[in-house]
Amino acid sequence: MVLKSKEAVALRILELCKEKKIAVNTLANLSGVSPSTVYSMLNEKSQNPGVVSIKKLCDGLEISLREFFNSPLFDDLEQEIQ
Repeated sequence: MVLKSKEAVALRILELCKEKKIAVNTLANLSGVSPSTVYSMLNEKSQNPGVVSIKKLCDGLEISLREFFNSPLFDDLEQEIQ
């Protein structure tokens, strides 16, 4: 299955929450990002989750951006030229 980058980011956030055994709201609190921002990254509202927000989530998860993107989810992304 070929994913769009936004879908891959959303799946990766959920995957990391599951690994760390934390809820999405908990991740938002740990990261200093509003829960509405995190939820918009997980659904269709945010088509382009910003790297600054992803970095804040990584800080909350105590991982690096490299670790965030080090996932097979990002290996075969759909080309998104429009």
